[in-house]
Amino acid sequence: MIRRLSLALASTAALVMAVPAVSQERPADLTELPPVPTDYTPDRLPWGDYDFTGTWPIEPINNGRILFQRPAQYGDRFWVTDEEFERRLEAARGNDGRFTQANESGIGASGTTGLEQWFLDTDWAKSTSMLVSPADGQLPELTPEAMELFQKGRSGWVPGQAYDWVDDFDSWDRCVSRGFPASMYPFRYNNGIRVFQSPGYVTIVLEMLGTRTVKLYDSEAEARAAKWNEPVEAWMGNSRGWWEGKTLVIETTNIVSGDSATEDVYERSASPLNMATQFTGTMEVPAFNTVPMSTQAMTVERLTMTGPDTIIHELTYSDPEVYTEPWTTRLAWTRDEDYEFFEYACHEGNYMPRDYISASRAQQARIAQGLEEPVTAENDDRSRFAQPFDWDPGVGPRPGPPPVGGNDSDDEEEAEG
Repeated sequence: MIRRLSLALASTAALVMAVPAVSQERPADLTELPPVPTDYTPDRLPWGDYDFTGTWPIEPINNGRILFQRPAQYGDRFWVTDEEFERRLEAARGNDGRFTQANESGIGASGTTGLEQWFLDTDWAKSTSMLVSPADGQLPELTPEAMELFQKGRSGWVPGQAYDWVDDFDSWDRCVSRGFPASMYPFRYNNGIRVFQSPGYVTIVLEMLGTRTVKLYDSEAEARAAKWNEPVEAWMGNSRGWWEGKTLVIETTNIVSGDSATEDVYERSASPLNMATQFTGTMEVPAFNTVPMSTQAMTVERLTMTGPDTIIHELTYSDPEVYTEPWTTRLAWTRDEDYEFFEYACHEGNYMPRDYISASRAQQARIAQGLEEPVTAENDDRSRFAQPFDWDPGVGPRPGPPPVGGNDSDDEEEAEG
């Protein structure tokens, strides 16, 4: 949990793309979502698989403030207008203009480099959000049972909650897992993705807390038949893949199930969406990292190269015990072989839970003695986590003052409790 600010800023700055990245052209009808194009043919590896190897950071999505859910100002459109896109470009120019080279201590890289060029080179950057289904760009409602568990859940982000033991923190607070599929979306920093391939396998390495090994099969039927038996689960699930033409398809099941309400940390899941992912913000989900996950949770991902330097990543998540319908995202991975991974030493020296517990116990003692007002959701500054971390500059100026700890276009709000 110790903040690696200098490393994160240096990583943020490395956005320059050597070659324009082709992804998906914006249609004339901005309410239309065309299928992902498959006319580009990637090179093949010696054993015949298409070559997806490389470094594919999704940091520009974070810096560009393209949100997870669609801002209401965009209505039913999947794509921004030219005027809205120009506002995004203006904000990107401002970010790039604030960049200063880090000194020997790693301090000074307060802006970005290459963000404006990424917007100009990546057609997907004209999307109104990452979420493309449901068509309104909003997450589906939780089932009544899931909502009850969500509201009872405990994590380091829940306002009004005291910390008395490790079960008051979620898996990300404890440096165990960001959750899946949450780990596949941009966060506040450390947004690197690397793909390695060998005969029969694809390995997806994530810069922050996660490596996925995907075994490949000759067909969808074989891949699904190889699913782990239900009692066996993993934080990143059981991923099996196959090729459909030039598209790599990955099905993931057996993700650690449970909720954030139980006091047994061995029976707790990670939230399928982490609240540090850009989203438009609600007082309910996905704030606080307390959305449960059932044994029926699964994802289907489709990775398609649309040019030499772009992969379109589609992911459909379904969990009928939690969400009332499946939801689907689509985002662009852009190649940047100059992007550097930095060690995410989260667990080493992670004194945060101990210190929070000690401070909270002392606070509770003062409250019991009448020396301090009780902490409630209304007077706890963690309530701000139910609000948007980010504001898409495409919709215009942010109304009112910027959120605590940041500004409109360069919000460095810490992503961890």
